[in-house]
Amino acid sequence: MLPIIRKTRHSWPSLIDELFNNEYFPVSYDWHGGRSLPAVNITESKNDYKVEVAAPGLNKNDFKINLDENVLTISSEKEASNETKEEDVLRREFSYNTFSRCFTLPETADAEKIKASHKDGVLNITIPKKEETHTPVKEIKIS
Repeated sequence: MLPIIRKTRHSWPSLIDELFNNEYFPVSYDWHGGRSLPAVNITESKNDYKVEVAAPGLNKNDFKINLDENVLTISSEKEASNETKEEDVLRREFSYNTFSRCFTLPETADAEKIKASHKDGVLNITIPKKEETHTPVKEIKIS
């Protein structure tokens, strides 16, 4: 009996991703594994930026978050396998899924204070803003 081979359809970043790729969070993609990239929401408040990654089925140990030269990289590698044995037939299915999303942080981001948490299939990353330092206006006398 020959194994069944199914073609997978590649899913590229959507138009919505392109619309949200802006000067504050330029986005790059590294996609593998036959599945689409997890959806990402980025919001800004007065004090911080928040990045939410919807990744059902992944737990906190499946993620890696790195910061290198002001580029935040969120990635995951997960292998899954399922083995079924019936009389004379043995079937084994496995998958290996990876993704990587990179975001260039704005200059106002405080890279030293980034925090991440995971709950209910959503990875939450909080990126505080640096405290603004205002130099007082100084009048310069003309001589």
